[in-house]
Amino acid sequence: MAKIKIVLVDDQTLFVESLKTVLETRADDLEVVGVANDGKRAVEVVAENFPDIVLMDVRMPVMNGVESTKLIKECYPDTRVLMLTTFDDDQYVIEALRLGAVGYLLKNMPPAELISAIRAVYEGGVLISPQVAHKLVGMLTNSQSKAEGEPDDDRFGSLVNQLSSREREILQLMAEGLDNKEIAGKLYIAEQTVKNYVSVIYSKLGVRDRVQASRMVIESGFKQ
Repeated sequence: MAKIKIVLVDDQTLFVESLKTVLETRADDLEVVGVANDGKRAVEVVAENFPDIVLMDVRMPVMNGVESTKLIKECYPDTRVLMLTTFDDDQYVIEALRLGAVGYLLKNMPPAELISAIRAVYEGGVLISPQVAHKLVGMLTNSQSKAEGEPDDDRFGSLVNQLSSREREILQLMAEGLDNKEIAGKLYIAEQTVKNYVSVIYSKLGVRDRVQASRMVIESGFKQ
C-alpha cells in the first residue's frame, strides 16, 4: 500500500517532532518525509521530497505559512497544503485558501481527527475546523460589510440566485468543512442525495470541486 507522504512545517521543534511521532505511530498509511522550521525552508523541502500533503504553520520566521503556500502551489500544484494553526491566526484564513490551501485546522484537535483530515484532504476534500469556520463568518460579516445601499458582489450574487434553498443550505455546510456524509446526517437525507446536490451546485457555480466552491463562499462572505 502506497503511503501518504507528508512534510511538516512549524518553527516549534518540540511540537513538530511530537506531531511526527504521533502521525507515524498511529497511522500505517502516513509517512513524514521532511520537516521544515520556516516557510522558506518548507519550499526547499517540498522540492526535495515531492510530498502529497504539507501540514503548514502560519506564523513563522523568515517566511510565513501563507507566503510559503503561495510558492509551493505555484511550483508544485499537485501538493496539497493543510494549514495547522490557532485562533489568533484566523485573519489569514481567506488569503491562505485563496492561494491554494485546502484546509484550516487547529493545532489542539485530537490526533485521530487530524489523521482523518489528512486522509480526507488526500482524497480531494477541503476542511475547515468548525470553530474556525464559525469565527470566520463573524470576521467576514464585519470586515466585508458594504456601504449602506451598495450591492453585494454581483457575480457571486447572480450565481447564488440560481441555487435552490436546499442547494444554498448544502453550499454553506460545505464551506464550513462538512463532508457529504456529515451533511446528510445534519439534513436527514441520503448521502447519495447530497452527492447529487453537490454536482448541481458545481455546475451552477461554474466550479470543479469543493475547494473552489468553498473559496467562493468564504471570499464573498455568503451566509445562508
